[in-house]
Amino acid sequence: MEHNSTFPIKQKELDMLRDEAASYLKSIQWEQSQRAKSRNNDNKDDSILLFLSRANNGSNVTITSVSKTILALKKRLLPESVAIPIHLNQALFVLQEGIVLGHWIKDNYYDASGLSTLAENKAALGNKERREYESKMQTATAYMLFATAYKIVHDLMPIASDDLTVMKHKFAGIPEVALMTPLKGISCQLFYYDKYLSHPDIIHSDKDVIDFTMVYFQALIDEIQLRKSSLEFTETILDRTYKLENSDFAVSGWENVFQGSAKSVEFNKVQFEEIVGNKDAKHFARRLTERMLSYDFEVQKNPFQELGGFMPVFMGYGIPGTGKSMLIAAIATRLKEYTEQLEIPFLFHPMPDTLISTFQGGSAEKMVEWMKPLQDPTRLIFAPIDDAENNLQERTTQGVSAGVKEVIGVFLRYTEGAYAINYGNSSIGLFTNLPEMLDKAVISRVQGRFKIDGARTENDFLDQDYLWWSRFEETLPQFVNMNGPNDYNYLDDQGLAKSLGDILKAVEKPSEERVNEVFEKVENKHNEGDHLFYAALYKEVQKIFPFFSSRDVRNIQSAISLRLTDFDLENDWFENPEVYFKKDYETKFNMLKELMKSNMKGLNFSDIRRQEVIRYLDNVATIADTDFKRRVDKRITQMNIELEAREQFDKNSHI
Repeated sequence: MEHNSTFPIKQKELDMLRDEAASYLKSIQWEQSQRAKSRNNDNKDDSILLFLSRANNGSNVTITSVSKTILALKKRLLPESVAIPIHLNQALFVLQEGIVLGHWIKDNYYDASGLSTLAENKAALGNKERREYESKMQTATAYMLFATAYKIVHDLMPIASDDLTVMKHKFAGIPEVALMTPLKGISCQLFYYDKYLSHPDIIHSDKDVIDFTMVYFQALIDEIQLRKSSLEFTETILDRTYKLENSDFAVSGWENVFQGSAKSVEFNKVQFEEIVGNKDAKHFARRLTERMLSYDFEVQKNPFQELGGFMPVFMGYGIPGTGKSMLIAAIATRLKEYTEQLEIPFLFHPMPDTLISTFQGGSAEKMVEWMKPLQDPTRLIFAPIDDAENNLQERTTQGVSAGVKEVIGVFLRYTEGAYAINYGNSSIGLFTNLPEMLDKAVISRVQGRFKIDGARTENDFLDQDYLWWSRFEETLPQFVNMNGPNDYNYLDDQGLAKSLGDILKAVEKPSEERVNEVFEKVENKHNEGDHLFYAALYKEVQKIFPFFSSRDVRNIQSAISLRLTDFDLENDWFENPEVYFKKDYETKFNMLKELMKSNMKGLNFSDIRRQEVIRYLDNVATIADTDFKRRVDKRITQMNIELEAREQFDKNSHI
């Protein structure tokens, strides 16, 4: 869903609601429904549900005080302490701020939806208006509870434990959600929150209060999400984004970017110099990191996107053992080092191996959970998919599971179309030994591709060996008693290229036979300096490869745009971030534009176009042919084995 307007949430307006929020924490009244009282055990801890159902000790209305319960917890957990422990204080503060924000959102909905007018004339409403009033009241309450819970989860995310599994096992769900009026809505939720805090098995330390609050309000978000489809008059919720001033917090409709809230995964640090060969791959990786770091958090845009030099989906491919996993680690290392230096939040978010589920719909659910954090505009996100052919395999292949099809469906939806929100802060990298096994629609989403071909020259192999035996030198000097090369300094060839032009100088003709034939055929009819040359070439390529489409042409165009932004950011910008990285969006954009202009002076558009078209078409042909060739090779090997077996059998039978 596209949100067409953003409204600021002003701190001044929130200050006016703080006393009211504090009063809810001091005292609320709630009368449990019969259904909640008699709620059956739902495979959860029986004692906890029973405790909740008897929470009002038989009387109809209970008065509850969350702040008193927190004080009682302090006495129970830390009887010697005079001050309230920091975690209890944080939980109380975050709770209050969440209620404040929820009330602001509710007031806004009242005005935007016309509910304020209906409420003022409540006594004079006819049947139709009364129904509208009640319906809008429910929607206002649901949105208030959603925004409250969303703000609480947002604020607790940095301080809650990474693993909430134990707390989730203790949690027995929310017995009821009241949506009749905002007052009833918040009273009901605080009542059950308070009862959980009072349960002796839930809280054993002050940190548990933070973790439980996180689990409880994540569950409330899920409860509201389940009910949202039955709510009416939601137009003024879905068409806007509310952004809190001086903060990265925003509410966009019912969107939940914390679903499957992602924490960065640990990885081994690898420097580019440790990767032998792979000039093209290393160059692409360096450009990717520089571009991601240019993202502007304030306006949630990347100037490189506007210049045409950012690729949200890319692919690295090559035979096994050429350095794919090392390259993933090197990109993550470079991003982590720079983001720490620039004080930018970073998420390393590889696709998990356990994505495919045996349950129908389970894989789609897991894939949505994995892809959701990629829409978070508050951090830089690198999301590699290693061995991509496992989860994104060609759907038409015999025996492909329903789970793989579900995963691909979600991937396609989130990389192009209504769900595909890309701010220029996240990039998905597909890494594979078998690009020909990837689904055609997935490959068509790939806007940047490079070969990971490992060591290719004598010097590359020298360096690969050097990285290995030089470790012996540290522990056993003089042990390696062999001579080095006369005219080469170790690792000289492993530096990063200045530009892609240096790497592609040799590309004159397509290396793939059929593409070369087509190229020559079109060259005989049209001049390569004419635009018509490429139109005719694409038409001929389509005859050989029917799946070649307009999207492939767009991908070629993206690759050419990328070449126009193929310039180094100044070293000074990294050493003094305020010169570039800390500047506002417009300034950064204009600085890049100047760099781009000076870079383009040395470039020739028709040369770049030729190089990128050849590169892309060679790639298309290689991927299309490899699968067929592999099957032929397998068949030949099988036939050779059978032939050899027969000969051996004949020999043995004559003995």
